[in-house]
Amino acid sequence: MDAQRALLDELMGSARNLTEEERKGHREIKWDDMEVCGCYMVRFCPHDLFINTRSDLGACPKIHDPKLKESFENSPRHDSYVPKFETELAHFCDRLVLDLDRRVKRGRERLAQDVDVPPPPPISAEKAEQLSVLEEKIKNLLEQVESLGEEGKVDEAEALMRKVEMLNTEKTALTQPQQDKLLMVAQEKKMALCEICGSFLVANDAAERTQSHVTGKQHVGYGMVRDFLIDYKEAKEKAKEEERLAREKEAEERKKLREKEHENRHRRSNSSDRDRHRDRDYDREKDQHRERDRDHDRSRERNSRGSREWGRGSDRKNSSYSNGREGSRDRYREQDRSKSRSPPRHRRRRSSRSPAGRPY
Repeated sequence: MDAQRALLDELMGSARNLTEEERKGHREIKWDDMEVCGCYMVRFCPHDLFINTRSDLGACPKIHDPKLKESFENSPRHDSYVPKFETELAHFCDRLVLDLDRRVKRGRERLAQDVDVPPPPPISAEKAEQLSVLEEKIKNLLEQVESLGEEGKVDEAEALMRKVEMLNTEKTALTQPQQDKLLMVAQEKKMALCEICGSFLVANDAAERTQSHVTGKQHVGYGMVRDFLIDYKEAKEKAKEEERLAREKEAEERKKLREKEHENRHRRSNSSDRDRHRDRDYDREKDQHRERDRDHDRSRERNSRGSREWGRGSDRKNSSYSNGREGSRDRYREQDRSKSRSPPRHRRRRSSRSPAGRPY
């Protein structure tokens, strides 16, 4: 019936039986609604694992719909919701395993106790008196049975034997609880404990019974719960380790980047220093060249000025020389004129001053 209902829901929708008015207020359930079981969506729901066992958790209060699960698996938001649903399932499984481990611990302590089979406890006075009365009755009835048998009264003897059996049953009822308890304590020493599901097993039991336990719902269910927790914790540890390595790698890359930037700044600083020194040397050389050019220009200017002055001086000298020659010619002419005009006395005086007339 449930399979047919699910098939109809898949073909016609879950609102197939609703009227038009009811459909107006009907809301289609989606896989990400709060009413949907996230544990069932991502892996399994623990409520489905222990049905009709001693660990039965009852029906899950949320929706389990294969169609919604298929929609979730095909959804583009699947990967973003998986961690959320897995965390929810992990918390549920943690609670189950904690309760189970406490139960296993108690069972292990129970088996670890060094229990010896004690002697039968003393019977109370009341029971002892009852047993004494019963034994006396049984003894008297057996004597009567024996005498009736000798007399050949078989029917009467059988009737008394039935009374003896009833009295023996009453006697056994008085002593049976203590014997059962002793047998139970003795049998516990031959039990074994399943570490997966916490069930007690008979030690050295038949292989068929052991296999039946291993394939049972409770053992398989707790095995799935424990395996999921192991995988989940390993995945979390792996993710943490990858995150740690990624942080270390990022820190190493940032360190290398800082070192490279520092090196580049140092290189640029050295380069700028070299450029400044080069520019300073270049400016110094340029100033030296400019100063040499100025000195050369000044020297050329002095040389040019000196050559011009020398040329003017030479011209003045030549002019004065020519003027002097002409002047000397004029003077000679004037002297000649003067000589021709001067009296003879003057000539005598000149002759008297000649060296020839000077005494030695």
